[in-house]
Amino acid sequence: MKKYIYIICGFITFAIGFIGTILPVLPTTPFLLLAGFFFSRSSERFTNWLQQTKMYQFYVSDYVETKSIPRKKKYKMLVNIVILMGISIYFAPIMFVKIILALLMLGILYVLFLVVPDREESYHCNEKNTSHTGN
Repeated sequence: MKKYIYIICGFITFAIGFIGTILPVLPTTPFLLLAGFFFSRSSERFTNWLQQTKMYQFYVSDYVETKSIPRKKKYKMLVNIVILMGISIYFAPIMFVKIILALLMLGILYVLFLVVPDREESYHCNEKNTSHTGN
């Protein structure tokens, strides 16, 4: 029974993460990490499925595997965050909501650029070191 609860929670948090790719107010990455947590407790099949999705590869895999994100990817994320949050701030009908959204955007950018370490661009998460020579 516990396994099925974890699977259901995994799909719910994955769906919320997916919605977060469209709505800038919902953070995508934490929900995908949470989905990974639930799937890892329930099913290797669903864990593998999640890790193969393009969303997981774009938002989570770099950080999960290396605890860092390439600076180039950070700049792409910056553009998306500023555009989407800017649209939300512009259309928010209440000044208080505009201020909260602006503070949220600044907090996200702070964490992205000052807390999460940069990684060298030449390193790829899925590469294996094959430089050793063996007979």
